[in-house]
Amino acid sequence: MKYFKENYVIDTDKNRLDRKLIHSFLLTTYWAKTITFEQVNKAIENSLCFGMYSDDKQIGFARVLSDFSGFAYIADVFILPERRGKGLSKWLMEVILEYPDLQNLRRWLLATKDAHSLYEKFGFTQLENPKQFMELHDSEKNPY
Repeated sequence: MKYFKENYVIDTDKNRLDRKLIHSFLLTTYWAKTITFEQVNKAIENSLCFGMYSDDKQIGFARVLSDFSGFAYIADVFILPERRGKGLSKWLMEVILEYPDLQNLRRWLLATKDAHSLYEKFGFTQLENPKQFMELHDSEKNPY
């Protein structure tokens, strides 16, 4: 699916994604600084992906892991630094949350260290019952 706003396009076509750009950007993040190109490709192939473009160049990305019935996890959200400050991350989140196959889900999750204010605009909150959640985390692969 494609979504249009001013000179920008959000597209869910995985064939259009600039995987080298995605990998390069993720290597600069706190959450995926050791990710391999192969891991990026596998993650893309097994996720619903949203690429954002301007003049046919990719400028943003997000992916959703979901069963399309009750649960979705939003991951790897980014807008290139030179394109920030224009409301593009907000628009990207709007498109994700309104995506037809992701309606009527029981739970959405995401993890962030520094973008709480963005996600709070969409109703995301701290876990109400964090003791109900458990994780198996390999801190050697990623300390965060």
